[in-house]
Amino acid sequence: MTVAEKRRADLSAFLRSRRERITPEMVDLAPGPRRRTPGLRREEVAQLAGVGVTWYTWLEQGRPINASSQVLDAIARTLRLDSAERHHLYRLAGQPAEPFPADSAQVTPEMRVILDRLGGLPACVTNSRCDALAWNDVYAELFPEIVNAPEGERNSLWQACLNPSPTMTLLDRDQDLGRAVAVFRSAYSRHADDPCWQDFLRRLSSESAEFARLWARQEVAEPGPRVKAFKHAKHGILHFSTTNLTAAPEIRLVVYTPMDDDTWEVLAKLRGAAR
Repeated sequence: MTVAEKRRADLSAFLRSRRERITPEMVDLAPGPRRRTPGLRREEVAQLAGVGVTWYTWLEQGRPINASSQVLDAIARTLRLDSAERHHLYRLAGQPAEPFPADSAQVTPEMRVILDRLGGLPACVTNSRCDALAWNDVYAELFPEIVNAPEGERNSLWQACLNPSPTMTLLDRDQDLGRAVAVFRSAYSRHADDPCWQDFLRRLSSESAEFARLWARQEVAEPGPRVKAFKHAKHGILHFSTTNLTAAPEIRLVVYTPMDDDTWEVLAKLRGAAR
């Protein structure tokens, strides 16, 4: 399968999954008898978007047809796509809503200074594939499996899916890991023709049934602030808010801020251990 064919197949699966979640009642249509498909029918999407039924059917079937931004806008509105989903649709259809620069693994000296100066706040620099590129000492104390992993596995998504006994375990695993996979999918659509990304996705899908299940949901999201709870192997429950700061094109500085006194106390101990 060529890259173009794979992208069209992804577009087909994504459109079908978004169509199936919209009920007729949500768009003021009568449910009607003998409805065998979940959500809307293809002809209903076409009617609501103001496009031809045959044309929309071909688009969802992954046929090699061109879609203008105006038509994609209409489909996005009909399927009630959010901003991340809309960008994902455009990229899969070969009509990105805005240009995205290529990924980069560059970590500048200034970024390293910021990491070190953050003091007691765990922080790392990561790319859009979730590779850890640089980190400070207290982050390394919290996530030793990530920073000590070999190249190719020094990746937060890889470790979350494949490390059976991590130091830090997500308490709300399905929600937090599901969102991480959705953010990864959004980034992947910008790099689907990159062999490195293709190989990473292939390896992770084949080795982690959990990742494959979450990937099949067709969910997309953009990075943003989160509140996460972890169970530390030695120190119990820790609560953090995570802040994503754009450091360079597709390079983020992720900072973990404690949400309670107990978490601050644990970080103070870890800081001392790191010295």
